[in-house]
Amino acid sequence: MGLLAAAVLCLSVSAFSAEIVDRIVAVVNDDIIRLKELNQAVAPMEKQIREKNDPLLREQEEIYKIRTEVLNNLIDEALADQEIREAGIFVEEREIDSAIEQVKAANYYSDEDLRQALTASGITMDAYREEIRHQMQRNKLVSQKIESKIIVTDSDIEAYYSAHPEKYASRKKYFLQNILITDPLEDPKIQTVYEQLEKGMPFEEAAGMYSQAPNAAEGGRLGFFALEDLTETIRTAVGDLSPGEFSAVTETEQGLQIFYVREIKETPGRSLEDAEDEIRRLLYEENVNRKFQAWIETLRQEAHIKIIR
Repeated sequence: MGLLAAAVLCLSVSAFSAEIVDRIVAVVNDDIIRLKELNQAVAPMEKQIREKNDPLLREQEEIYKIRTEVLNNLIDEALADQEIREAGIFVEEREIDSAIEQVKAANYYSDEDLRQALTASGITMDAYREEIRHQMQRNKLVSQKIESKIIVTDSDIEAYYSAHPEKYASRKKYFLQNILITDPLEDPKIQTVYEQLEKGMPFEEAAGMYSQAPNAAEGGRLGFFALEDLTETIRTAVGDLSPGEFSAVTETEQGLQIFYVREIKETPGRSLEDAEDEIRRLLYEENVNRKFQAWIETLRQEAHIKIIR
């Protein structure tokens, strides 16, 4: 991904004049990439960079780098989508349903657990299904376009299982609930909520009254999570809590949050036999992505790509 040394004209959304709402930032063969797409893709990462409060010059350099990388990724996606359309690759809804069932089985998730996990990550079920559809289309594209077969051997699976004992050993899972304040103008409210909790207000009641998260009506329920599956910030906030305890006010990407540990349970470890299919799929995906990226690089060399300054 080294094509776009000067791909990004501006370092952030604010660098554009107020009159410019949208425009074309790149042409990829017959497709275009718009400024709005780029800004939407960059927004979460740009927010993280700004929240670090680094010196302005370093902040601008990081944002420039991120915007360049993201534009590169959007160009790759455009090239892949063109090939997928040309090849007539289609993924049926039942294939996506099957893939989701495999994810649920591998993580001991019920349908509700999965939806809560997606909500906690800020992802809708529709968006998640589209991600799966895109990955499955990519898999089919690679199998059509790349002659060499992708083979995952039993020894590959055994080596991966041995190298990742933390993934397959028994582990604790925390049932989390949260109260979220997303509006910066209402940040002071969460301290009031914290004080109410300290005085004995039930967490579910406080979540229903004050939380701005989609799960507020369910008492802020997020579901079961292993600590290693959480972001470092949330892991630090809840790692030392016991059932029935709540965290301090915690600053996260979504906003200010208070987390409550409703229950902690020990999930059983998984044998090599139990994990075999999951590991095979994971290693296959890694191989697909590696071969896919190499193939995309060849497409770049043959494509008409123009960055609009």
